[in-house]
Amino acid sequence: MKKLRFPKLAFISLSLLCFESLSAQSLTWLSTLNNQSWSEASAVSLDGSVIVGRSQNSPAHVAFRWRLSNGMAGLGTLGGDTSEAHGVSGDSSLIVGMAFNGASFPKAFRWDAVNGMQEIGTLGGLFSGARAVSLDGSVIVGWSYLSSSVYRAFRWTSHLGMQNLGTLPNGGNSDAFDTSSDGEVIVGEALNANSATRAFRWTVGGGMQDLGTLGGSSSTARGVSANGEVVVGTAQNASSQSRAFRWRIGSGMQDLGTLGGTVNNALDVSANGSVVVGTASLSNGTARAFVWTEQSGIENLSVKYTNLLTTGSFLSVASAISADGRYIVGYGYNAARFRQEAFLLDTYSPLPGDVDGDGCVNDSDLLSVLFAFGANGGLEDLNGDGIVDDTDLLEVLFNFGSGC
Repeated sequence: MKKLRFPKLAFISLSLLCFESLSAQSLTWLSTLNNQSWSEASAVSLDGSVIVGRSQNSPAHVAFRWRLSNGMAGLGTLGGDTSEAHGVSGDSSLIVGMAFNGASFPKAFRWDAVNGMQEIGTLGGLFSGARAVSLDGSVIVGWSYLSSSVYRAFRWTSHLGMQNLGTLPNGGNSDAFDTSSDGEVIVGEALNANSATRAFRWTVGGGMQDLGTLGGSSSTARGVSANGEVVVGTAQNASSQSRAFRWRIGSGMQDLGTLGGTVNNALDVSANGSVVVGTASLSNGTARAFVWTEQSGIENLSVKYTNLLTTGSFLSVASAISADGRYIVGYGYNAARFRQEAFLLDTYSPLPGDVDGDGCVNDSDLLSVLFAFGANGGLEDLNGDGIVDDTDLLEVLFNFGSGC
């Protein structure tokens, strides 16, 4: 076996003790359909390559699928003039949402590249809408009318069809907004016996659970972690102010803070429950997209990533986050085109010395640089000078163990 030869290290000057990592952070405005006046993104695939939402397409708006490879395309309708996409499976093969049919009734739909848009029925009434789909695409959740002014949250599978999830004890209407990765935990909102809107967590074995509030009368759950143990949404506090919350089994509901205003809405959470996104008001009442982590608290995305924004542009709403917490989508104001547009924010910023991007600087990173030593460019060229050399090796060595 050929022996691995370690390169001779060059003289280590003080300047080599600090390295500037290349960052892949980027902001992409997704444009609109047919150059219309607005678009909004609602969900993102695992790898950030597919985004779904809605865009104005006069005289109404229609669901879109945006792909990294060829941009934005409309998904059509069920015969009417309006549709909107709300969820996408992990591999992006299935898209769900709501579309009007020829009789002007909104119906929940599932869309794939082979069969196009297909409605999935109702719970007996005329209307329904899909809001989310499980990671593997097997479970769809949303709302459906039973009769006039009475609607219920549903769980749909190809085998069982549309299942009524009921409501809170002696309560009224309910609506499902998100599901865990396996479709076994569903979250949303339902009226309780006092006709107050309450966030709920539904499980296959336990039914619907009221998650409470932050001291006020109402709450709504909008997102859930992959394992179903972390729920995010909006709840009123004792002063009747809307606050973003993060709820955990055993810990209850936590207020995530504000950006200076009184209205805050958490809209989605990463798979492990550690990163929350949404929209919050500033002290002047204007809305800004936010990201929250335990380490940094609530942060204004327009401030955190100001270097990616052109003068006058800002991010208003962060609607969704990819399972790994890397990609954030939503909509904001694109000053370059003077309109509201959907956006894709790639937050990836590798650790110094983390060649393979797994969040840990370890043996695999060291070996990657050693095997590529002397090559021109590539991932192993950590300082971007065009060659894999002593400097790149030193970056791995000085940061060895970081993030592990």
